[in-house]
Parts: sequence; structure tokens; C-alpha cells
Amino acid sequence: MYKKILVPIDLSHEDVGARILEIAGKVAAPDAQIVALHIVPDIPAYAETYIPAEIRETRTSDQHKALEAVAKASGVKNLTIRVDHGTPHVKILDVADEISPDLVIIGSHKPGLSDYFLGSTAARVVRHAGCSVLVDR
Repeated sequence: MYKKILVPIDLSHEDVGARILEIAGKVAAPDAQIVALHIVPDIPAYAETYIPAEIRETRTSDQHKALEAVAKASGVKNLTIRVDHGTPHVKILDVADEISPDLVIIGSHKPGLSDYFLGSTAARVVRHAGCSVLVDR
């Protein structure tokens, strides 16, 4: 059983998020801490100046509410919700370094052509994480 689990969730695939939260609930110790994390990708600098600050804030707030809904539907206990900004694989690894989880549970998808050249977020996390990583496909 794991004491601290990081569960990065891509809200564009809520079904995967719900499934990996369910897995986290099954492998977690009774007193485990589970962190559900969503990364909001940065807006390119050339476009950011044209977007009002309140829209950026609303975007973050909306993502936080959506993640809360997925988390609540999962029924997982001892869950912390966290929304950060940045490049997904970089930020996931940064948060993992910060909180030192025993396990990262991340969803994956069928790779597209670009994934073969660049690598998927899950593959990058697997290669660089300092802890065990469970990939759900």
C-alpha cells in the first residue's frame, strides 16, 4: 500500500482521470495522501498579451472546479486538489520532486505520430520520475 500518490489528470480525458483516481483509491493505504493534479498549459507569449487577465483567472478557476467534480465522483478519500500552470511533463516532475510521492499514477493514450517523434507526457514522466510510476492505458 502506498502512503503518498500523485495522480496527474488531463481534464480533456475525464474518463481516464476517473479511472486512475479509482486505481489510486485501491492501492492507497488507509491513511494515504492522494494529490490530484491538473496542469493548465501555458498560453504562448505572443498570444498572452491579447488575453485579459480575468479570462486567464477564470480559466484556472474553471479547471479547478472541473477537477473537483472528477475527484468527488471518484469517491476517493484524503484527496488534495491542485491546479498548476506550465508544460505538463515538466510540471508533473516538479510537483513529484516537491511532494516526494511513493507512486505516480498517470493515464496514457494510443500514441499518435507526433508521440513517436516527441514522446508522450506519460513516457517522459516514466523516464524521469524519481519514484514508481504506474501507467494506465
